[in-house]
Amino acid sequence: MLTTRLVVLGLALVVALAFEFVNGFHDTANAVATVIYTRSLKPSWAVIWSGFCNFAGVLVGGIAVAMSVVKLLPVELLVQSGPGIGLAMVLSLLLAAITWNLATWALGLPASSSHTLIGAILGVALANSLTAGHSFGDGVNWTKAGEVGLSLFLSPIIGFSLAAVTVLLFLWLVPSKALHNPPEPGARPPTWIRALLIGTCSGVSFAHGSNDGQKGVGLIMLILVGILPASFALDPGASTHTMSQAAGAAKVIVQKVDGLDAQSVEVRARLSTIAVRLDDTALVSDIPANERFVLRRQIFEADAGLDKLLKAHRIAASPELERSRGQLRAMTDYAPRWVLVLVALALGVGTTVGWKRIVVTIGEKIGKAHLTYAQGASAELVAMVTIGLGAMLGLPVSTTHVLSSGVAGTMVARRSGLQMKTVRNIALAWVLTLPAVMLLSGAMFLLLRRVLGGVSF
Repeated sequence: MLTTRLVVLGLALVVALAFEFVNGFHDTANAVATVIYTRSLKPSWAVIWSGFCNFAGVLVGGIAVAMSVVKLLPVELLVQSGPGIGLAMVLSLLLAAITWNLATWALGLPASSSHTLIGAILGVALANSLTAGHSFGDGVNWTKAGEVGLSLFLSPIIGFSLAAVTVLLFLWLVPSKALHNPPEPGARPPTWIRALLIGTCSGVSFAHGSNDGQKGVGLIMLILVGILPASFALDPGASTHTMSQAAGAAKVIVQKVDGLDAQSVEVRARLSTIAVRLDDTALVSDIPANERFVLRRQIFEADAGLDKLLKAHRIAASPELERSRGQLRAMTDYAPRWVLVLVALALGVGTTVGWKRIVVTIGEKIGKAHLTYAQGASAELVAMVTIGLGAMLGLPVSTTHVLSSGVAGTMVARRSGLQMKTVRNIALAWVLTLPAVMLLSGAMFLLLRRVLGGVSF
């Protein structure tokens, strides 16, 4: 039994890491395009350095984006105790995302891995709502989907607009011909411009790791919890202080919902049970193995119940309530260091492989003129700041959308002209990604659910 679990776990982890590997050479190629086409770094050094920065970004980026993406899934799927359903869910969305990413990469189209993964998650969620006992759309976290969708929708607009403004500011502040004219064949940029371009490439790569890398972290945690719930359902490294904080947080929230109508009774009951369980416990290892997943489920369901009460305005949002919810979720919203290292390695190594197709599209096929130093620096600077802010706010922002639209924005601002065929193809990929991947992942989930649903190992 244990051997079977470990084999299944190994295969699932390989698929999850394959997604991050593909993400590395698919999305991160955007980060190195400008330094390569402005001759700031040789291609080999650019991709190695970018891979290292991606690695570092994953390690220090936290898990806010990871949890934001995971919570697009219905609570029902997140708390399934049957490993077969959970495995079907994760494999469906990963295989659909990898398939689409490889297809767009083969065509040299800079489509977004963030966009792809979120489409896959929504496809699984909607497919689950088609199964017996559900109504269509039931269980999908539409509020979170709206937040994420808005983030992905705005990212190309932000990239285009801010990069256009930034390159014009460069023209006003530093009106140097060497900066704003296409470089001579074989010419190297001035030292300070080269330093700026390498710095922004580093920043975009680091921000990409801290944002996109987290998505892989979240998926691996779903795999670990689904296959080895006793070991990973709750944070095994939680300190006594963290456990005490979580127990106290549950009590605070109970007081917030106490005395409300009958619809809050279930939420109060779950929170009270959680508080009692954690009150008598110093460490997660003190909780019987067969009770850890049950406690995880109670925390998820209580938090989902609180969301409903907040949306119905039956309780008021407050900093104290959000802080207490965060302290309670600290028991379930975590990732071991070794998971971060694995994802960082997959993303970093992936960056050094297969990057050329996307780089050629960004550097040669968006604008009609060669990328200038100012245009490269402007697009990278905007991408670095936008993606970094997204990671800080826990919002999945598309590196591809921000940077490719940023390059287009600089071309329009300097009246260099756009290659409309490429722009149309990128826009078409952007429009088709969501529905195509939703259909693909949904179909895979319904098939794998039938095959794996009753599996026990």
